[in-house]
Amino acid sequence: MQVWMNLVLAVQLMSALAMVGLVLVQHGKGADMGASFGSGASGSLFGATGSANFLSRSTAVCAAVFFTCTLALAYMSNSVAGRAPTEGSSILERATPAAIVPAASGVTIPAAALPAPASAPGTIPTK
Repeated sequence: MQVWMNLVLAVQLMSALAMVGLVLVQHGKGADMGASFGSGASGSLFGATGSANFLSRSTAVCAAVFFTCTLALAYMSNSVAGRAPTEGSSILERATPAAIVPAASGVTIPAAALPAPASAPGTIPTK
């Protein structure tokens, strides 16, 4: 599973770098806008600019690869060690008070001194 995550991450990084490069190389739409206000440009201001060229199609492909890799990484990171995630669990609910790191002075906080979690979200504990 770790090999697949590394491979998808590498593909995602390469597609992101390629997409940034392709966007920087392309000719912007706003570059001809000043020319259309009196210089007699052939293109329209907000209308269609014609068919897509190679750079815009390549950018669209890189964006699709990037988003696919992002979804794949999110799915793989959510399923820990190949098992499906549990319903309604968060990382805070999985944290246990038994995993207490001792302080620099060597004094540890007992688990009984920690406050008990609320029974349901949004409820106020009563004494």
